[in-house]
Amino acid sequence: MRFPSSIFVSVSLFTAETTAALYLSSTYRSGGDKIWQGLTLLFALVPSVLVQFTLTFIHRDLSRDRPLVLLLHILQLGPFVRCLEAFFIYGYANNIEEPYVSITRKRQMPKDGFSEEIEKEVGQAEGKLFTHRAAFARTSVIQAFLGSAPQLTLQLYICVLQQYISVGRGVYVLLDICRSARVSSAHCTPATPEVWQGVCGLTCYCVPLLSQRRGGSGTLMIISLLSIVYGALRCNILAVKIKYDDYEVEVKPAAYLCIFLWRSFEIATRVVVLVLFSSVLQICVLPVVLLNFFIFFFYPWILFWQSKFPFPENIEKTLTRVGTTIVLCLLTFLYAGINMFCWSAVQLKLSDPDLINKSQNWHRMAVYYMLRFIENATLILLCCVFQTDVYQYVCTPLLVLQLLIGYSIAIFFMLVFYQFCHPCKKLFSSSITQELWACSHIFCLLCKRPNPRLPPSSTADFANDTPNESQNGKTSQNLSVYP
Repeated sequence: MRFPSSIFVSVSLFTAETTAALYLSSTYRSGGDKIWQGLTLLFALVPSVLVQFTLTFIHRDLSRDRPLVLLLHILQLGPFVRCLEAFFIYGYANNIEEPYVSITRKRQMPKDGFSEEIEKEVGQAEGKLFTHRAAFARTSVIQAFLGSAPQLTLQLYICVLQQYISVGRGVYVLLDICRSARVSSAHCTPATPEVWQGVCGLTCYCVPLLSQRRGGSGTLMIISLLSIVYGALRCNILAVKIKYDDYEVEVKPAAYLCIFLWRSFEIATRVVVLVLFSSVLQICVLPVVLLNFFIFFFYPWILFWQSKFPFPENIEKTLTRVGTTIVLCLLTFLYAGINMFCWSAVQLKLSDPDLINKSQNWHRMAVYYMLRFIENATLILLCCVFQTDVYQYVCTPLLVLQLLIGYSIAIFFMLVFYQFCHPCKKLFSSSITQELWACSHIFCLLCKRPNPRLPPSSTADFANDTPNESQNGKTSQNLSVYP
């Protein structure tokens, strides 16, 4: 039985981020920033409530007589209780002999074209620990993309904005005070005590407050970034285990390292681009964010309505149709939140009984990264065109180059993971590099226009060849889906 280290990491990140957010909100309150205090508390408490709801839903506590556990969940202490319960199960599992509950059959990864099926006895304690791991894996994703990602974006935006206020308004205030002192000295009169009192008071007030806020916001941003990357990593591992549920999946350390670097560069670059764009064009950032969100929110529903499948009723037996609709809306809300910041490894398919698309479409991933790269480049260029005084000491071309290189490094580590480090790469029908190259070739063909200087016969021949090329592209798309 494996040590529940993933549960400990999830609870540690949850505790650290919540504590840092509460401390930082108190500093905002002492500084009179009620708006920043409210938003910081909002992005800390809302995901906490969703985490409590998820743990209660997965463990089915509503249908069991456990009033103390429900009370602790209401008090936002559910993750700590679940963590202690998991460690208690792990500590006493080897000391108690128990009959096996069930026998699971898993297939090993094929070697030399052959795959053996192995049987494994799963005891009651191991089954409970597996449920705890699955629950905390899902809560880590919720905490990451519905709490940590908005929190990181907010705190970075506040840092950019407060730097502008402190450097802009603060310098202007000091210049006014110094100008008053200079006028006094020009008239051969000493500076008034009010002038020097204002200088000393402004310095004594601003320096400790700014250092305290920068320290608190920096700590919270680091914890939030680690929480987002860890949530994205759990999402990748969860997607692999769901898609290849029939196989014994073993994730190696090299795969964890590739996913960590891939998600770190991707998420950090995306957050920085959104913050820079919002600090320059505050009016335009809301349409961009809402457009991204609604596209990914309604995309699974559009595919479901096109499939003409009946409404899914097998999510939970105790749920009514209204409850099932609410759960599906929350699920698509989380899906949209993930795709706002990075590629979601788990693709929703509401027409499937498991609600998960178990086939990997390389073309969809390629289109996502191409469009996201173009969007990031466009937002950065708009920031350069409409830049304010905040960025007057920043080398704009170097900043653009760094952000684009950062996103390219993320794509590079993604390709390395799927090409060399994926635990189930032997089951792929084709490699990702081949499919991405084919997708880019099809994209170039779609963008290519016929030469107007060609004679009519050549133009007709080109038009006749186009359906064949599209059919070849469609054939390669079908072959790209591995079982």
